[in-house]
Formats: sequence, C-alpha cells, structure tokens
Amino acid sequence: MNRRDFLHAAAATTVGSAIGAPALANQTPDPKGTTPPPRNWNDPASAIEPDPAFEAFDARGAALNGGTAGLLRIWTGGMFTEGPVWFGDFHRVVWSDIPRDTLYEYNASTGETRVLRHPSGHANGNTRDRQGRLLTCEHGNRRLTRTEYTGEITTLADNFQGKKLNSPNGVIVKSDNTIWFTDANYGLILQHQGYQRGESEIHPNVYMIDPKSGTMTVVADDFSEPNGLCFSPDEKKLYITDTGAVGGPPGAPSWIRVFDVSDDNKLTNSTVFHDLKQSQPGAISDDIRADTQGNIWSAGGWGTDKNYNGVSVYAPDGTPIARIVLPEIAANLCFGGRYHDTLYICASKSVYALNVNANGVEL
Repeated sequence: MNRRDFLHAAAATTVGSAIGAPALANQTPDPKGTTPPPRNWNDPASAIEPDPAFEAFDARGAALNGGTAGLLRIWTGGMFTEGPVWFGDFHRVVWSDIPRDTLYEYNASTGETRVLRHPSGHANGNTRDRQGRLLTCEHGNRRLTRTEYTGEITTLADNFQGKKLNSPNGVIVKSDNTIWFTDANYGLILQHQGYQRGESEIHPNVYMIDPKSGTMTVVADDFSEPNGLCFSPDEKKLYITDTGAVGGPPGAPSWIRVFDVSDDNKLTNSTVFHDLKQSQPGAISDDIRADTQGNIWSAGGWGTDKNYNGVSVYAPDGTPIARIVLPEIAANLCFGGRYHDTLYICASKSVYALNVNANGVEL
C-alpha cells in the first residue's frame, strides 16, 4: 500500500464532520507544464540559465523569473522535509524533518547545514513571532511551542477546551502578534510522523491565539485537513489550504480557500481561491506564501503528473501564472535572503533554493 492509499484508509479512524462547500471563485485550470532537462545536482556547472525549471504561463509569471538565478539543491539526505523559516539576523534557514524527529539549520553565508534540535517532537511547520522567536508545530507532542531566547521551550497550545489537539501543522503570526495555526490529523495517521498512532479527540480546526488575553479560539471549523496558511500583504485576507484529498474522507477537497479578515480577526466570505482537483488529479497544495504583489506561491504535488511537483504561482485572482518544477514533491516553502527574494523549498528528501524576481511577505 502506498502512502496516499494508507492515508485514505487511516482517515476512517479519525473524528470528522461534514465539510461545507464554500463559494467557487472563477477557476482557470493549471497548465500541465513541461519536464525540465536532467541535471547533475552535484555539479553547479550543469545548470542552464535561465533555469528551465521556472516556467511562466503569462507575462505576470514571466516577470517573476529571476533570470540568471538558477535552482540549487542546497541539502539532501532527509526523509521528509517540511516547515522552512528564515532567520535573517543569523542568515539561516530552519526546517523540519518529521520522520527523523529533527530540526536542521542551513547557514546561507557558509553553505553548511547542521542539526539544530533532536528530538524535535516530530516537528512540522515553523515560523517566527514578531519578537524573533521560533514557533514550532510538534506532531509527536500534539502541541504548538515557542523557543525562548534562553532555549527553553514553552507550550503555547496542546488542547482546546480539554480535548487534545490532533497534530498542529502550519503556523503564522499576524502583525498584531496573534498566532494562527492549523491542526490536521497527519501526525495521528502516520506513525513515523508522530511517536505513535493516536486517536483524534477533536475535529481538525484552524485556531487563533491572542497573546494579550491568552485566549484560543476556533476561527474555521469546516475543513477536512487544514494545512498551510498565509495572509495577503495587507492582512485583509487569509488563505488556507485544505489537503483532505490526501488523508481525508472520500471526496474530500484539495483546494486553497480565502477569507476576508475583519479588524477583530473574524473570518467571513469564504471562497475557493483555487481548486486543484479541476486540473491536477490527486494533487494538493501543501503550503503557501504570499509575495508583496499579492501572488500566492504554493508548494505541492502528489498528483499523477510529475510536472505538478514543485511550486505553483497564482495571481491575486487565482489564475496560475508560473510553476517551478522539481524532481521531488514539494511540501513547504518560505522567502528568505536580505530582500526576501530567495525562495527556500522543502521537497521530500531535499531542500532547494531559487532567487526570484519577487519579494516575500516575511519578517
């Protein structure tokens, strides 16, 4: 049984509820794209410029191409990499390898990678808060944590109204310091993504923590498997992926939804920003990030066509405008570098980097 089939079978053991059908935005199918020529990743001289892995579908996508900047594989040898976050003050990228129960850090100045933390609680998604501290979603411990300046680890959330969280997946921080995170089932379904397979006690929700009051609230409860999330540049919209097609019940969605965000952090007017089932059978959008122009960069794959493995770029209206095709399924991504124009991509066993002609919305 392959990983996708196992996830579908295991989903029957989780607690769930009927998923509503949000309004559909105008949908433009994803172009299939083309397969880049083979290359020797250990030999930078074998790269072609401009890199054929970056394919534009219209003029808006072409404007995002970094030109002579080539796609680099900066590290490989993992089991399943996730959750990159950029620490500009240290010129480092931190990411997770869930099955290896390890956090790694890559030094962009020296090109060296080292273990940052082991065990990591089978960490998945990571981000920084507005004070520069590392926030981590721990599958194994079923909690969201913060690493203090002293190195001490503080638990921010491990239950809601007395019920254990499932396995926190993705996390972001708004400029008002509120913390938003998704709580999917994947750490319970797959033993190698948590210490042991467990039982779900609560529906997979999207939560917000208000650090001023200490309160934690459900902001969205109609997802199958909420996964990646990001705000628009002005924080008036919140994008959330639903990857229920992998791990959720039969017929579960595979789409990116978008909500309006009110001044008091309430979500309204849910619509489907992009439905991957329309043109990418079996594929998902795992993680998403926005650039300063409002484009949404989506890491994913899993479909039957390998040309969907990598990063898809969608204009603010949901139209696919570019794709970065990778030889591995992409899971998570972040913008880094001095100008936030280096895209770091966690993809299965490796981590890739590509300079693009865009600036990410990042700290």
